[in-house]
Amino acid sequence: MKRSRMIVLLSTITIATTLVACQNTQTQAESTSQVQAQQSPPAKPGGEGFGGSDQVTQGEAATNLTTDATVTGETYESTGDDENALRVTGATVTLDGVTINKTAGATSNTENGDFYGMNAGFLATDGATVTLTNSTVNTTAQNGNGVFSYGSGTTVNVSDTTITTTKDNSGGIQTTGGAAMNATNLTVNTAGNSSAAIRTDRGGGTVVVDKGTYTSTGYNSPAVYSTANITVKNATLNAENSEALVIEGQNSITLENTNVTGNMSSTEGSSSDNNVHNVMIYQSMSGDAESGTSTFTMKGGTLTGRNGDQIYVTNTHSVITLEDVTITNQDSSGRLLAILGNDATRGWGTAGANGGQVDLTTTNQTLTGAIEVDTVSTLNFTMGKGTNFTGTINIVKNAEGGTAVDNNAVITVEEGATWTLTGNVTITSLENKGTINFNGYTITLADGTVLK
Repeated sequence: MKRSRMIVLLSTITIATTLVACQNTQTQAESTSQVQAQQSPPAKPGGEGFGGSDQVTQGEAATNLTTDATVTGETYESTGDDENALRVTGATVTLDGVTINKTAGATSNTENGDFYGMNAGFLATDGATVTLTNSTVNTTAQNGNGVFSYGSGTTVNVSDTTITTTKDNSGGIQTTGGAAMNATNLTVNTAGNSSAAIRTDRGGGTVVVDKGTYTSTGYNSPAVYSTANITVKNATLNAENSEALVIEGQNSITLENTNVTGNMSSTEGSSSDNNVHNVMIYQSMSGDAESGTSTFTMKGGTLTGRNGDQIYVTNTHSVITLEDVTITNQDSSGRLLAILGNDATRGWGTAGANGGQVDLTTTNQTLTGAIEVDTVSTLNFTMGKGTNFTGTINIVKNAEGGTAVDNNAVITVEEGATWTLTGNVTITSLENKGTINFNGYTITLADGTVLK
């Protein structure tokens, strides 16, 4: 993914196309050597080009299915550079009980792998509709994403399948360019760095996941990395050496009855020097995600962070909604929510003017911990009915000395909500229709009013 993407020089590949014919239920597929330049890539926000990857470059396919077919029990292999083990191009194909192995082959350009599916184990493209069931997908090649859906009109429906990737830049299921991915009851394991289990990249798309287990063990490898609209229900998400969830730009993650665990390293991973966290919501300015308001919604399930802050928001506006989620932070020094500017060394906005803006609403929600919002950021927090918040909210000085903005922390305690203080509080304003237990502490408002 773009925070630590490994860029490799793009070599020139001569276009040569081999078409495949499939008749009735018997599939005939030949090895192809081709560059896919079939459609313009999704426009970079602001109307600019893609920088180094401004044409759709997908490399070769050991097997390319271009005609509607049903395939059962086949094995597809690839060891070639820039080569998919299996590709479906513009066809409607059902694959049942197949094995897809990408065991070798170097990528010539990591962005082409991340954006367009070059070197992936399986790639659907050009408006293909693919149903993949009861199958196994393994990749042991760098930039070898497991199951990849690319381009507007392309849909992959994958179920009851095991997907394993072992090298860097190799997501489990990957969706880009406006494609769709519907995943049901998968077992996904990724071991490389920058290898999210559920992954999207430039151009985004729509991802719907129901049931299954999705685990990453590499650094900079969240369980879910969203530059798209991603919904996950009734699943287990584990990131053993990374934050659990990342949303970039004007995109979303919606979780329902899903158990989430993250364990971001304090020293490894490209954003650990800015903040260590379990959920990150940001705008990178790389062009991989359009700027705008992101959405993080979680209902039911569990959210467990083993290291650092629970939620970190910087250089973007986000709407966060939490309802009946069991939230646990195993790091006693970690904050519940940190809304802060950053030093801009990674290009995330301008230092001193790149704060976060958060609209947080909770219902039937227990919260514990500290919330901090710096002077270039804003928080509008509504504690809805059934919310029990035990902790503090404080405005802190921006570390880069940025000019303070208004309304840093606007807090509403609705009827049926309770806030129990564990320390002194500094906020902009307070509307209290519920219950506040001061416990001997004070709330200081921006106009100088001290409540106790």
